Amino acid sequence: MPRRILIAKPGLDGHDRGAKVIARALRDAGNEVIYSGLHQTPEQIAETAVQEDVDAVGLSSLSGAHNTLFPRVVEELRKRDIDPVVFGGGVIPESDIPGLLEAGFAAIFTPGTPLDEIIAWVEANVPAR
Repeated sequence: MPRRILIAKPGLDGHDRGAKVIARALRDAGNEVIYSGLHQTPEQIAETAVQEDVDAVGLSSLSGAHNTLFPRVVEELRKRDIDPVVFGGGVIPESDIPGLLEAGFAAIFTPGTPLDEIIAWVEANVPAR
């Protein structure tokens, strides 16, 4: 069975082109992808992850709120006793990446990361069903 991956945009960030590109690339690589749309709260993202029984959650941020919102999503997932692989991407300074990894992220992808590299990472780090 294909991996089930939720791609989500936490917070008020209104830019979702990158999230849609990632969602399509992962889908084209044979995964089931759920895109939750813009302006999701951490609670909404975690609830969607539960309802959709996902194997991974990918978060996208271009607004600069990643240090606040990304860890809150991980907290909400833990509150619901689920442990999908969580990864993120967007305009995230290199200096912020160690803190996000410490908060529970398996990887952070910055602008310019080749889609093939992200797909290969997912295939290597998100268990197939």
